[in-house]
Amino acid sequence: MKLEYVKCGDYYIPNLIANKEPQVHLSRYGLLRKSYLKDHRSGIYTGLVLNGELIAHCYEVQTRAESMMDMLMEKLKDANCITEQLKRTDQMEWVRRMNSIKAQADEIVLHEVIYSI
Repeated sequence: MKLEYVKCGDYYIPNLIANKEPQVHLSRYGLLRKSYLKDHRSGIYTGLVLNGELIAHCYEVQTRAESMMDMLMEKLKDANCITEQLKRTDQMEWVRRMNSIKAQADEIVLHEVIYSI
């Protein structure tokens, strides 16, 4: 490995260039994964940062979590008989049930995707 140095005043500073991270927007699940790695898996977090792969990893986890969330929401809607007919007849009951299955699906996604290694 050959390092180049740049003279800055009386000092020589290594001319290091960081790897380019992809410019993607991290939503809730990507940011939760990043925070989890930083707080609880510092070795993995540091390795990903040094390799320039942290944002790409968090984005991959985010897309996996969002697709799993969509799939679980559909399955739970079918299992709990939440239909458009219920939405037309009793909107508050429909909202209550949808909030319930969203919380269930979110808890599963967090446990299975975000907080797993």
